[in-house]
Amino acid sequence: MGVSGTGKTTVGRLLAQALGVPYAEGDTFHPAANVAKMTAGIPLDDADRRPWLDAIGDWIRARPDRQGAVVACSALRRAYRDRLRAAAPGAVFVHLSGERPLIQRRMAARTGHFMPAALLDSQFAALEPLQEDERGIVVDVSGSPQEITARALAALAALPPARE
Repeated sequence: MGVSGTGKTTVGRLLAQALGVPYAEGDTFHPAANVAKMTAGIPLDDADRRPWLDAIGDWIRARPDRQGAVVACSALRRAYRDRLRAAAPGAVFVHLSGERPLIQRRMAARTGHFMPAALLDSQFAALEPLQEDERGIVVDVSGSPQEITARALAALAALPPARE
């Protein structure tokens, strides 16, 4: 989870590879209308996000029990994470977090993505960090994708077992 430009896709793929689990790109679950809106520089609202979050939840729910998976998804608000947890109660969120100037530089350097840097402010405004009662970790996005992934793996390994 995290704002656009934090490396969710790159780190998500590396994390899934390291864990030996399937990977899904959350952006592929957006209906065409959402992509068109974002491409036009219009932030999505909660009504736009509901079918997207439900599609991600359906994909997670379709995984075999205990297989695990990694999904790159912004999940900026607590309500969105709650909706995903309803589909996958054991979900662990990896919040990729970084300073705005670093993320803005990364967004400016990338090509071929529909999310314009102009929407970064709306993403930071919407971001609700993980709360104490949410199972997850916060990982700093400075450094290479391999370094970020290594930090995420170490933090995940240090998490106490989930309460069943």
